[in-house]
Amino acid sequence: MFIKVLKGKLHRATVTDTKLHYPGSVAIDSKLMEAADILPYEFVMIADLNNGNRLETYAIPAEPGSGEIIVLGAAAQLVKPKDIIIIFSCAFVTPEEARKIKPKVVLLDANNKIKKSEKSGK
Repeated sequence: MFIKVLKGKLHRATVTDTKLHYPGSVAIDSKLMEAADILPYEFVMIADLNNGNRLETYAIPAEPGSGEIIVLGAAAQLVKPKDIIIIFSCAFVTPEEARKIKPKVVLLDANNKIKKSEKSGK
């Protein structure tokens, strides 16, 4: 049996732009992806703190150090520039593996710079 657990998250990311007419995804500064252990083309969940919307899409790398968080495609209907979001990355693991998981939690400032980064859990 496998269960779905948190692998990493970018907490309080600020959406820098949206582009509706684009094949769907979210572009994330590649340095931030690395910090939260999010791989290129990995599926992620986004929770918008401004309006409560939740959506699932995949991550693509944006320019390293740019601070960009750009919601692309149909998801742009649910999120607006300057919205504060949480980007969650998950993994399917056995219950035994889940007991050892230490998600990478990355807290961002208003400019999408890393304020605090830690592995949570045990």
